[in-house]
Amino acid sequence: MKKQFFATITLSLLLTGCTIVQTPTINNTDNESTEPSVTMTTKNSLDLSNQNLSKVPNDTFNKTNLQELNISHNNLTGSLQAEVRHLQNLRVLNMSNNQMTGVPAEVGQLSKLEILDLSNNQLIGLPNELANLKNLKTLNLSGNNYSTQDLAVIEKGLSKNVNIIK
Repeated sequence: MKKQFFATITLSLLLTGCTIVQTPTINNTDNESTEPSVTMTTKNSLDLSNQNLSKVPNDTFNKTNLQELNISHNNLTGSLQAEVRHLQNLRVLNMSNNQMTGVPAEVGQLSKLEILDLSNNQLIGLPNELANLKNLKTLNLSGNNYSTQDLAVIEKGLSKNVNIIK
C-alpha cells in the first residue's frame, strides 16, 4: 500500500534587519525519498531601527543592492557617513528619531531616492544637494529646527509634486 506524505513548512528568520523566508515543500507519494524544493525570497531592505546604534555599521554601505534603509530610533548623532553615496539603488531612507544634527551632502547623489525621512532629529542645516533628488516624492523634516533659508533653496530645485512635511 502506498503512503502519501505532504508537508509544507514556512520559516521566517530576521537577521540584522534582512528578512529571509524559506518555504520547503516535500511531496512524497511513495516510499522513495525526494529532495525538498526550496524557494528563498529576500527583500532588498535593511532594518537597523531600534538597535541603540551610535554609528551606522560601515559594511552597510557595501550593500549596493539596497532599496530601503531604516536607521530610525537609534542614538545616531552628527551626520550619516558620506559613504551613503554608494547606495545608488536606495529608494527609501529613514533616518528619523535620532539626534542627528546634519545630513551629508552625499545624500544628494542618491538619484533613485523617493522617500527621505529626517523627522525628529536635531537638524539645524540642510545641504543644498538635496535639490538634486529628482525622483523624490516625500521629504519629512518635521520635528527639526532646520534653516528655512536652506529649505527654500532646496525647494527651488525639487519637483513641485514633492510632499515636504515641515
